[in-house]
Amino acid sequence: MKIVDIKNGEVGTLNKPLSEERQGEVLTLSNEKKLNTNGKSFYVESYGCAMNFSDSEIVASILKDEGYGLTQNYKAADVILMNTCSIRENAEDRVRNRLKDFQHIKKQNPAAVIGVLGCMAERLKSKLLEQEQLVDIVCGPDAYRSLPSLITEAEGGQKAVNVLLSREETYADISPVRLDATGVTAFVSIMRGCDNMCSFCVVPFTRGRERSRNPHTIVQEVKDLFNKGYREVTLLGQNVDSYKWDTKENEERIGFAKLLAMVAEVNPLLRVRFSTSHPKDMLDDVMHTMAAYKNICNYIHLPVQSGNSRVLNLMNRTYDRAWYMGRIEAIKRIIPDCGISTDIITGFCSETEEEHKDTLSILEEVQYDFAYMFFYSERPGTLAERKYDDDIPLAVKKRRLQEVIDLQSKNSLHSNQKDVGKVVEVLIQKTSKKSEDDLCGRNDQNKMVIFPKENATIGTYVKVKIESCNQATLKGHIVEYLN
Repeated sequence: MKIVDIKNGEVGTLNKPLSEERQGEVLTLSNEKKLNTNGKSFYVESYGCAMNFSDSEIVASILKDEGYGLTQNYKAADVILMNTCSIRENAEDRVRNRLKDFQHIKKQNPAAVIGVLGCMAERLKSKLLEQEQLVDIVCGPDAYRSLPSLITEAEGGQKAVNVLLSREETYADISPVRLDATGVTAFVSIMRGCDNMCSFCVVPFTRGRERSRNPHTIVQEVKDLFNKGYREVTLLGQNVDSYKWDTKENEERIGFAKLLAMVAEVNPLLRVRFSTSHPKDMLDDVMHTMAAYKNICNYIHLPVQSGNSRVLNLMNRTYDRAWYMGRIEAIKRIIPDCGISTDIITGFCSETEEEHKDTLSILEEVQYDFAYMFFYSERPGTLAERKYDDDIPLAVKKRRLQEVIDLQSKNSLHSNQKDVGKVVEVLIQKTSKKSEDDLCGRNDQNKMVIFPKENATIGTYVKVKIESCNQATLKGHIVEYLN
């Protein structure tokens, strides 16, 4: 799947799920154009997190079943859809700018239907439809089944909207249209919504309450992916550790640790990852399951957000620094070679310089392999917006963020330097964007590894000896072909 940065014109490839707060990437869903039966085509762009990418595959499946073909060329599409994110103001600004670009298409082809999906759709439906008049359709995350009828309504000249949230919808019966051109890695949604009311976050308001998907449909989807040649799946949820399913047939409750084992047992050649974990729910049973299965990757994304307990309380994260460090200790004890990454927010409401230093100190103490780092962006409708003053000057937020980035860059380089001289197992995902003579993929700890292709092929495993590195990647050469 391509990543296109509209502002900078940069193109790359998404190889791992994005943090829920990581922004700036535009996920352009593209594939060979499908044969369609109604003569119409659609184009989808998705902003923000991995859940949005997964949702766009569900949308593609729904529209495909209605006879629409998928096109890479939005200028030729009958329906243009944007799957949006509201996690930061910058993401919404980019969507608005992109919608203005699409208005030029609308002038050339008045019959074209433009729609906004996802979190921004639910939050800004009135503005997008009526005040700004940038779209014809607004469709929330739980209403994608209604898209065909919404499109029909818009084609008739009416504005169409459905942003109703559901306590039951999981799209478990829909087989997503896989839009990753490599056919090696795939996202599998295991739950929707979120019950954690973090004071800075809009997700509970835009995606609704938490509900888990039937585990047997998850396992079947994973089996189908493996049989189609996929060799890695990432299980997705806003908080995967709170996954729970009560089976009626034997009254068994399946939690995330059990689900993880069920997916790992599909095939030992299938790598399993997951995202995202919440520190309050990340219990030892998940770690012991990871340690028990070789094909569950030794990598955990564990967002901390702040290293200070008072700020964490204001954020309503429901843990303090001591609890978080206890989880880190457990990870390192149970899975000694586990890669760990995190999310950091600088400049949250009333954060002092000393509290900022606590965040710097937790970076030093944990030594994360990498991190997603942002300064605080107040979101309308959140608890923080209603209750707290956004009182940290932007210049201070940015300065604190830069201090965090500088320290984490040093830590990431140090982490990668420790791998020089080691032999690591890599699942080959694609050709390197810098050279057609090189391939790349990720090791067990989710680090990108680049190496000369020699006789290797995409979708296979190789062992690579690491010879050099920078803060972002490892570089080496193949020493063994595994399949």
